[in-house]
Amino acid sequence: MQTSGEGQTFVGMELSDISELLGPEQPNYRARQIYDAIYRKQVANLSEISTLPQVLRNELVADHKIGLPMVEQRFDSIDGTRRYLLRMDDNRTVETVLMPEGKRDTVCISSQIGCPVDCRFCLTALMGLERNLTAGEIVGQVLFVAREHRLDATSAKMNVVMMGMGEPLLNLNNVLKATRLLTDSTGIGMSPKRITLSTSGIIPQILEMGQAEIRPKLAISLNASTEEQRSELMPITRKYHLRDLLEACRVYPLRSWEKLTFEYVLLKGVNDSDADAKRVVRLISKLNCKVNLIALNPGPGIQFETPDAERVESFQEIVKRSVPCFLRKPRGRDIYAACGQLKRVSGELVGLTV
Repeated sequence: MQTSGEGQTFVGMELSDISELLGPEQPNYRARQIYDAIYRKQVANLSEISTLPQVLRNELVADHKIGLPMVEQRFDSIDGTRRYLLRMDDNRTVETVLMPEGKRDTVCISSQIGCPVDCRFCLTALMGLERNLTAGEIVGQVLFVAREHRLDATSAKMNVVMMGMGEPLLNLNNVLKATRLLTDSTGIGMSPKRITLSTSGIIPQILEMGQAEIRPKLAISLNASTEEQRSELMPITRKYHLRDLLEACRVYPLRSWEKLTFEYVLLKGVNDSDADAKRVVRLISKLNCKVNLIALNPGPGIQFETPDAERVESFQEIVKRSVPCFLRKPRGRDIYAACGQLKRVSGELVGLTV
């Protein structure tokens, strides 16, 4: 076994990585046995890989780890949503959320610890950025939730959204490697149709991701109907202008089964007027897309309010005359697990620590 691999964790390794770690003294099929055990069988400990010789198992256990995150805290919502605060190897923590609903289980995962994109309506933005997550730490969130709740990643019931902490496109290499691992039919086996990435609009990386053979679906966080309005709400717009973002969306190479998703957080008296809705239609109606509306999920330190239901309904009615438009039901608001609320809010504040 290669000594340069000592201390590495297996979650996050592709098959070629494991082969390199084992070195030429091990037959090629040993790497496949480890890969299969970790990603398809989802073993919790290297000692459980019974297909390996005992000597090799002992070596792996002595020098390496599976690499799954540990639970620091868990919060349960009255609506069935569960928010996990997961601890990584360096003792930093990150948020992961499971949202079960009927025949659908959605796992919301993080791509960074904190976030460098200063969206004014998002609690995560108040943290700033601590660091990127590795591909293994991204995949590990999915494996952890799947093991914890006995979810079948190969079924059409399970979906993953990269909409937790962080701006995924600012960690694109690790996000794409994680996506390859999640969708490998010989491993975890998810369909790319069931993985979605949400971005604030990092244009160069949008174009780069569009060239990747294996990639998530793309969702754009729009949240405004004019350049000026978006610049105030999402300062990243001052670097990546709205018209350029929409042009990147126009040339983005959608697959035959794919639509762009535009997400729009409605803020009372700010971006929720009928005039805003009509401007949104003018911006995106010629694109192959749909819109997900999100009435603001409030939190401490956020200086905006949630619009009234009637205002949300009026906005939706205008948009859906031209573009498919859906209202995303808030999940886990009572435990700060809803969209834009992930900021490692304490158990004392939530009052629901288990």
